[in-house]
Amino acid sequence: NKKAFVELLFWKSPAAVREMTEGYGSLREGEGAVRSRAPPWTPQEEQELRELYCKYKEVEGQDVVTAILAQLPAPGRTRRQVVKQLVRL
Repeated sequence: NKKAFVELLFWKSPAAVREMTEGYGSLREGEGAVRSRAPPWTPQEEQELRELYCKYKEVEGQDVVTAILAQLPAPGRTRRQVVKQLVRL
């Protein structure tokens, strides 16, 4: 590839670097950027999130997101995912 030197200037992530060095299409399913995507919120999880937010939003001296994370039935959610979903809702 005659223009590969241009790509060297604009690496986006370790996955992109690996793909450049090992060949395009070398990433297997479930690696790189695909792996980092959060699973979509189900309607049941959204409803639970709404209920927990309503329950903890009035509590003084307590972080609402921390309280929600402690009570959220899906343990795989991160603080950032919860905040982003709350803003979206």
